[in-house]
Amino acid sequence: MTENLHKYAELYRKQGPWCTAYFDAGAGTVDGLEAAEVRPGNIRDALAQQGAQREDLVAMEQATAPAQGQPSPVSRFVLVRQGTVELNELLAGELVAPERITVDVIPDLLPLLKHRPEEFPYIVAEVSREGAEIQLEYLGRTGPANVQAVEGSTEDIHKIPGGGWSHDKLQRRTEQTWRRNADQVAESIDRIVDGSGARLIALAGDIRARTLVKEQISEAHRDLVTFVGAHTHTGGAPAEGLQDEVQERIALQWAAEQQEIMDRLAQEEGQANPQSATGIGAVLHALQQAQVEVLIMNDGALAERRLLALGAEPWIASAGEEALGAQELGRVPAPAALLRAAALTDAKVLLVPDGVLPGGTDVAALLRWPTGPAAPA
Repeated sequence: MTENLHKYAELYRKQGPWCTAYFDAGAGTVDGLEAAEVRPGNIRDALAQQGAQREDLVAMEQATAPAQGQPSPVSRFVLVRQGTVELNELLAGELVAPERITVDVIPDLLPLLKHRPEEFPYIVAEVSREGAEIQLEYLGRTGPANVQAVEGSTEDIHKIPGGGWSHDKLQRRTEQTWRRNADQVAESIDRIVDGSGARLIALAGDIRARTLVKEQISEAHRDLVTFVGAHTHTGGAPAEGLQDEVQERIALQWAAEQQEIMDRLAQEEGQANPQSATGIGAVLHALQQAQVEVLIMNDGALAERRLLALGAEPWIASAGEEALGAQELGRVPAPAALLRAAALTDAKVLLVPDGVLPGGTDVAALLRWPTGPAAPA
């Protein structure tokens, strides 16, 4: 899935050196507890051997203290600079990249990005005819969800069997109560989406109630709605089943969005003035021009390559003559340098495995404007 790294741009502008720790933070067993207790000291020793400053060692040791009350498996990503903890993220699940304890000239967010491909906010609302329980969650975050309860009217909430004019009147009042309650729920969901940028709204619960809620949700948000079958509050499927369904819908949405990006890239191939770039040279040039809209990268294939990280625009170069007078911070792994340049030019990033990019290339990009015509021979 694409990640917009713009929120890290200010962090990327700061001068290093940077101390990075990405490690398994679980402590679910006796052995795990013992390992968690000695881990901060081991991380401090590893960084000290790489020349880390004392103030950074102290800050990192404090930041990597065992996480209390966090269910295993759980991982942690920490960045420290000049004695300040710049990032300290607890991440649900096991490590998805090798453990890393390093001192670097720029922050390398690749482990964080691989572990949490996108800070994907989503809503799970279990609705009834009386109201709803609405949870705002973020994929990959640990800790409890933000839960909001909506309690509607219970007057005339149930239909009753019978007939006649008075019965029909009561049934209409019941329908009106359901709709008013659904409207309250929909208003709450709309507010949460506006405030969080939620990308998915999963409605569970009473079939009639969730249909009414979807009808009342604003048109701008209605395409985000999906129904999930579990109803955890009335003896239906357990909460684990509901979460499994929601995770499946998120995965399907990710796959569809990734395919859309790859389809756009394929469509640009062969155009006279393509709005795309393929290969490290073309992509590097586009990043230097702040031309990249989406950076598409096979980080594993690029891991052994080095690029120059620069202290000012154009932020990245393959050789010193491209630095345009900017300070050369040092040669760093290409994936770290490319991610940094993407963040500093407000580009999104999509990580892909082997075989996805055309022609065996390792990196490509969708551009904000087309490349010009080829120069005549």
